[in-house]
Amino acid sequence: MPSEIPFAGRRITPVILAGGSGTRLWPLSREQHPKQLLPLQGAQSMIQQTLARFADQTRFAPALVVTGDSLRFSVAHQLQELPIPLGGLILEPMARNTAPAIAAAALLALESDPEACLLVVPSDHLIADLDRFLALVTQGEAAAREGWLLTFSIPPTRPETGYGYIRRGPPLPGHDGVLAVEAFVEKPDAAKAETLLAGGEHVWNAGIFLFSAASLLAELDQHAPEILAAIRPAVAKRTSDRDFIRLDAEAFAAAPAISIDYAVMEKTRRAATLPCAVGWSDLGAWSELWAVSVKDQDGNVQKGDVLALDSRNCLLWAEKRLTVALGVQDLAVVVTDDAVLVADRARSQDLKQVVDKLKAANRPEVGLPSVVHRPWGTYQSILLSAHYQVKLLTVAPGAQLSLQKHRHRSEHWVVVGGTARVTCGSEEKTVAVNESVFIPAGCLHRLENPNSEPLRVIEVQTGDYLGEDDIIRVDDPWNR
Repeated sequence: MPSEIPFAGRRITPVILAGGSGTRLWPLSREQHPKQLLPLQGAQSMIQQTLARFADQTRFAPALVVTGDSLRFSVAHQLQELPIPLGGLILEPMARNTAPAIAAAALLALESDPEACLLVVPSDHLIADLDRFLALVTQGEAAAREGWLLTFSIPPTRPETGYGYIRRGPPLPGHDGVLAVEAFVEKPDAAKAETLLAGGEHVWNAGIFLFSAASLLAELDQHAPEILAAIRPAVAKRTSDRDFIRLDAEAFAAAPAISIDYAVMEKTRRAATLPCAVGWSDLGAWSELWAVSVKDQDGNVQKGDVLALDSRNCLLWAEKRLTVALGVQDLAVVVTDDAVLVADRARSQDLKQVVDKLKAANRPEVGLPSVVHRPWGTYQSILLSAHYQVKLLTVAPGAQLSLQKHRHRSEHWVVVGGTARVTCGSEEKTVAVNESVFIPAGCLHRLENPNSEPLRVIEVQTGDYLGEDDIIRVDDPWNR
């Protein structure tokens, strides 16, 4: 039985996992700008909505956010837009799944609170009934502080093959609504999903957890000691870089890539579950997004410049260009600047196969979105050929690019919005709208926006190599 830890109603520490790639929402979600950074439901991105759930500082300590190094600036920028303090932005040197990430967060949380209780949540899930969810967190907290490892579970509404399942056990004495876990079930095929749904004993595993940091680490020590053997030195040797907590890369690399479900939850005798009917969805596929979105009278979800005629039950998503659907049904049609998806909406769980084939072919549409986010702003490739490329740069107010030079390309900058401060060799000049400047190959240069409005620049690159790695940074405010 779990050892008892006195319950004193202390603040819970949210741990937000923000390292996923969201491949089943391609082409909108990309490796370098995945679904947690997208505004799929409302004006805020999914990660902003997730952090906003824990704005009550009387109930929640500042959140710990775990993400990958390549996403650090995009995640930091979005979270800084909210008036909610962070406990830390933890950078994984490489992907190792959820167990190492949660272990690192638990070790860091214990440094500031020896009795820390963690609420671990993905950064890209929808929770429609927030009040009910927060009430359930409070309901399960006492069991978590007594040493139980709680996972939140969702009453199933269909024979879903994209989720793992939990077989519920008997109620935990003294903990209203909390049930023991009899077993975890892998994502089933369609026939098994039908059986699980019909039996009435299984629920979906939401991937949301509530446990004390000390209890989680004790279970890791028992069931997956190799994780702690790597993560303890990774945390001990961490460094700080601006707002980031950088785990030691060499130590972290030794951790196995394994989920918290496999490492602990499926092995521990302390697993419990809290049924959670809160309007939850992981928005893991276009079919899921269609299911939770507002529809027109024909069952269509329309986003962007869309026209639907004699079409039913479609998801039609167009970022910029006009998209017309005529006489079709049950499709997912997603149009971005550089890719178009047309899929049977019922097959959207299979989209990972498409992404895998594109990745094997080294297609850039897998990794980079059409608008690429940088710490200073964004750039969008408008035209690309073997020896020239045209981009639109948008530099945020007060931001600057690194002082840099290129070996293989020259650049022509034309200011189309705002006023730029340009360093070119030993010369510094102000460049206004409709003015331009030429940066020859090998010349040390920098672009700055000294104003309070965004700066927009058309950049024309010419040369025998136009790769993003042709850059030598001499002074970088972002420590890249």
